[in-house]
Amino acid sequence: MFTDKLKQAILNEYEDYHFYRSMYKLTDDPYWQSFIEHVYIDEKSHYEMFQQLYYMLTGTFVQDFPEPKECFDLKECAKSAIRDELEAAEMYKEMLLQIPIQQAYAPLFVAMHDETEHAIRFSTMYNAL
Repeated sequence: MFTDKLKQAILNEYEDYHFYRSMYKLTDDPYWQSFIEHVYIDEKSHYEMFQQLYYMLTGTFVQDFPEPKECFDLKECAKSAIRDELEAAEMYKEMLLQIPIQQAYAPLFVAMHDETEHAIRFSTMYNAL
């Protein structure tokens, strides 16, 4: 069901935002910091867009989030981020084909595109570290 996938997307975006914020603290390189900051700002935007869409569809917001994971090793976190971002892009592509209302198109398209970009950023970081 679309709303179940949307709820999972909200939880994932919330978790990713906090995970990447903790990643940011592991480097003092301004180049990598700019990559990571760009990603966590996007993740926050996705979270907000998806919460708004969820509210439009259900009349409620997703609440009760689990404790977010933290990053302790920059290279390992970049490696896992590549996988997570590509999986998110794939999920959003599938959701895009199931949208129940036209207002769902833009946030899903933007997030799908951003997640692919994030995978490229983290892949670049992973290969350089």
